[in-house]
Amino acid sequence: MSRYLKSIWKCRYFWISLVQMDLRNRYRRSLLGLGWSLLHPIAMTAVLCTVFSKVFGQDPFEYAPSLLVGLCFWNFITTSTKDGCQCLFQGEKYIRQFPAPMAIYPLRTVLGASFHFLVAMLVVLVLRFSFKGFGGLASLLSLGPTLMLLLVLGWSLAVLAAFSTAHFPDVLHLSEVGLQILFYATPIIYPANVLQQRGLGWLIDYNPLASYLHLLREPLLAGHWPEFNMILTAEMSTVFMACAAMLTLARCEKRIIFQL
Repeated sequence: MSRYLKSIWKCRYFWISLVQMDLRNRYRRSLLGLGWSLLHPIAMTAVLCTVFSKVFGQDPFEYAPSLLVGLCFWNFITTSTKDGCQCLFQGEKYIRQFPAPMAIYPLRTVLGASFHFLVAMLVVLVLRFSFKGFGGLASLLSLGPTLMLLLVLGWSLAVLAAFSTAHFPDVLHLSEVGLQILFYATPIIYPANVLQQRGLGWLIDYNPLASYLHLLREPLLAGHWPEFNMILTAEMSTVFMACAAMLTLARCEKRIIFQL
């Protein structure tokens, strides 16, 4: 494992340049540039907040930042998964010419998604300071480990999606359906207590993605440290997904070229 990580680090200039190229190509000749990555979650937040703040009886000034965090988190998960499905095909010309670890191509996808996620989190911080002031700043220190967990989770999802799609092209379409179902089973557009009050709390209890949302929302919005059980759930989920991704790499990396 250490040898494999060293080989990834030796190729750092290569995969960093790929991420930079992706970002340049995405915003080339764009009028708003980076603003396009923020327009979708902000516009969706404005529309959904107008409707669902009344449906769920929420204060718009409380609901809007919570909704924006949820949408930005979900954009990161969907981008890591759906773009991960295509990352090996996207990097096929490099794979055939340059003997680099296959892990760098899902990493390329996740680093791009992480960049946009961090930019969106800056907007959330502005809203948080505007609506709630500067109390509970110490709890923001918990965001460092949380972001690392999300990075590993996103990379793991991208690895699993990439190798699955290389063998079964329909995985991309199946992932879109699965993500749509998960979206409504995760407390993104509704408060978690809404399901608990209706006897559907098990949807959250058995949904590990809810723990990541808790780790983001508590310090960002409430100024509190996340609960220990949520931290443990997120860590165990991340370790499980990372182990599955590393096992996939170990078993399939050398033969994947024949599937492209």
